Amino acid sequence: MNAFDDVSFPLALGAQASVTPAFSTAIVTTAAGVEQRNADWADARLRFDAGPGVRSEADIATLLAFFRARRGAARGFRFRDPFDCDSAGDQRIGTGDGVATSFALTKSYGDADPQIRAITRPVAGSVTVALGGETLASGWTLLDGGIVAFDTAPAAGVAITATYLFDVPVRFAEDALEVGLATFLAGEAPQVPLVEIRG
Repeated sequence: MNAFDDVSFPLALGAQASVTPAFSTAIVTTAAGVEQRNADWADARLRFDAGPGVRSEADIATLLAFFRARRGAARGFRFRDPFDCDSAGDQRIGTGDGVATSFALTKSYGDADPQIRAITRPVAGSVTVALGGETLASGWTLLDGGIVAFDTAPAAGVAITATYLFDVPVRFAEDALEVGLATFLAGEAPQVPLVEIRG
């Protein structure tokens, strides 16, 4: 069975999703009240609830069909985060050294000590790459996993930047999905929990 289906969650259903980024931090408080903190994860793991986007019986049918096709939580898929789905301008993905030809798409958050996020599911056709600020029309290829591969290694010291749209690899958080028509008609949105996949 495939672990990941390269298909998108229906965009109309996901547009109203709520998002919860979460880190894992181990905190130990000493007898003197001093905290020692250890960040277990370098990157946040996202959770979504796509339920608010379900607004009609047709939406319920679309959701149920998509859920069944993924076999519940068994298969991952693409999800467009309504709050964070683009590079927000040029993102520096590396510096040429005259030898390396492959560079991973990343996104930085913060300035002084930025948190670096790997972008593994860029949207096809949305990626542009530049060397030293000059956009390249050719000479590079986008590989699976968000890897930019150059035909010729960029020269030493040249800044490599990219702009892109991206999706988040997710799966349904549970193997069961409860949708009741009576509850839906009463104005309550079903819960559709999704969780980010890593690796």
